[in-house]
Amino acid sequence: MFENLSIPVGPSSCAEATTAKEAAYRIDYTLAAARNTRVVALDPAAEEVVRAAARLEWEQARFYLTSDPGDRLVTMQGEAVALTDEIAESNTLIMVSVSGANSAAMAHLGEACYRRGIMTAGLAMTPEHLDSDALHHLRPHARVLIVPAEPDDLVELLWATRA
Repeated sequence: MFENLSIPVGPSSCAEATTAKEAAYRIDYTLAAARNTRVVALDPAAEEVVRAAARLEWEQARFYLTSDPGDRLVTMQGEAVALTDEIAESNTLIMVSVSGANSAAMAHLGEACYRRGIMTAGLAMTPEHLDSDALHHLRPHARVLIVPAEPDDLVELLWATRA
């Protein structure tokens, strides 16, 4: 039925992409700089996950531990630093919780980021429980919430946000 149709064959789309006409539509600027992400472990079990991620190579990500009330953070090397100083240049804060401990710290971190317009994410690392203290305490303070999170989800989130 269609045997006698003559379909003109033009240049392939790859060949067209190299023409000057198509080059006018290319984006000629570099990608945005890496995000200044801060990752905070909120309990001892979350600390293991955060320390594992911190061992990888990142552009601008920094990793911390905290405890109630959350106004101080502790670097992976054990140095205590003020929360306000560490998030001053940040545009993303990721809170990681397994047990739901340190709920006052979660609230303090969430409020500090809200006041500064910093995007917050929470990872409730409770793979066998959709209803947990970690989820309940993170929910009000994280704009993005991953439940139930696996340890690899932190690394994937950091890659996705160009940390």
